[in-house]
Amino acid sequence: MQFTSLTLAIIIGVAFVLLSIFFYYVPFFLWISARVSGVRISLIQLFLMRIRQVPASIIVRAMIEAHKAGLQDVTRDDLEAHFLAGGNVEKVVHALVSAVKANIDLGFKMATAIDLAGRDVFQAVQMSVNPKVIDTPPVTAVAKDGIQLIAKARVTVRANIRQLVGGAGEDTVLARVGEGIVSSIGSSVSHKEVLENPDSISKLVLRKGLDSGTAFEILSIDIADIDIGKNIGAALQIDQAQADKNIAQAKAEERRAMAIALEQEMIAKAQEARARVIEAEAELPRAMAEAFINGNLGIMDYYRMKNMEADTNMRETIARPSIASPATPSKNK
Repeated sequence: MQFTSLTLAIIIGVAFVLLSIFFYYVPFFLWISARVSGVRISLIQLFLMRIRQVPASIIVRAMIEAHKAGLQDVTRDDLEAHFLAGGNVEKVVHALVSAVKANIDLGFKMATAIDLAGRDVFQAVQMSVNPKVIDTPPVTAVAKDGIQLIAKARVTVRANIRQLVGGAGEDTVLARVGEGIVSSIGSSVSHKEVLENPDSISKLVLRKGLDSGTAFEILSIDIADIDIGKNIGAALQIDQAQADKNIAQAKAEERRAMAIALEQEMIAKAQEARARVIEAEAELPRAMAEAFINGNLGIMDYYRMKNMEADTNMRETIARPSIASPATPSKNK
């Protein structure tokens, strides 16, 4: 009796292990769920998915969703290939179902390509149905009258399914919109024109086709706020005037230095000439002595020269302004 109970327990244990292994490698209940939903798939295919380490539950659920949505071009092999390539099967199927409901032309190959490119294909389909609003950072620009303006814009975009693979992202759109705002404000004659007609900025930016080559389609650009900044033109004029003043001062200092140098040069030349005169006057007595010895100068000639020299000194003395001496008070008698 004991042997029989032990044998029965072993048989039950072995049967449980075999059933566990069977249901692990052959998802029987998942197969039943697929058959009930109208998806044709065999137990052998489910078993081979386990061998290939493909989650059968994800593939079967995706096939059921695609079948219920009426997607005829989605097959098991395509879903397995996309999963093995590193894609997200669930998001691709969700995106295809949403595209069908929204009447958007999106094929399975395009959806898988978008998903493998690293973009959220389901979010892209949702953005095609519900456009997204992007707020630009403050954009600073200067009008022609020199007044600085700080503008903020709101860009309404819609995903462009055809450009999601290889198309530029939100950063490129924001950069192009900012460039368009700067160009529009910079071409305005006065900042008052921009403040009076802010819609002129959005119209000019929209005409440039900024969404070319991007993954989005720009629907509208609305100027949310415009603030007045600094008077850049006046500041530049002040800086230019200060620079001109510094240049003029530098040139004046240069001319002054040249004049001082020229004056010093003239003084040096005059001193040199004076030294030569003194040297020549020092040689005069010797020349007169030689003239006396050689008989070229007589005594009368010498006295005549002295008289002329005394006469010259007297005239110079008379020509000088006299310094009046203080009057001496008279003594009382």
